[in-house]
Amino acid sequence: MDRVWAVIDWPFKWTAYLLIQAYRYTLSALVGRNCRHAPTCSEFTRDAILRHGFWPGGWMGAGRIWRCRPGGTHGYDPVPDALPNGARWYLPWRYGRWRGKKNDEHQPHA
Repeated sequence: MDRVWAVIDWPFKWTAYLLIQAYRYTLSALVGRNCRHAPTCSEFTRDAILRHGFWPGGWMGAGRIWRCRPGGTHGYDPVPDALPNGARWYLPWRYGRWRGKKNDEHQPHA
């Protein structure tokens, strides 16, 4: 089943990758690169999508962009190596970390 999912996910993953790269080298370069995190939000989203797939990585990126708002977090915040506990395709908001504090959400499945 994982192989079937990889074939289905591939076009979405690479389309998102190309759109993010286009943003990084056009609009982001014109507006200025002022991200409060390292890696930047676009790099984080790109890497999350490439590592975990379009659906979970996209939600991780959405959570990261939400944390980048005024009053949000800042500093070093890498893409987690494993998917968060309790994250399922039908519960997509569980893929992203929406609050500022790091906790055990992104620990590997037991």
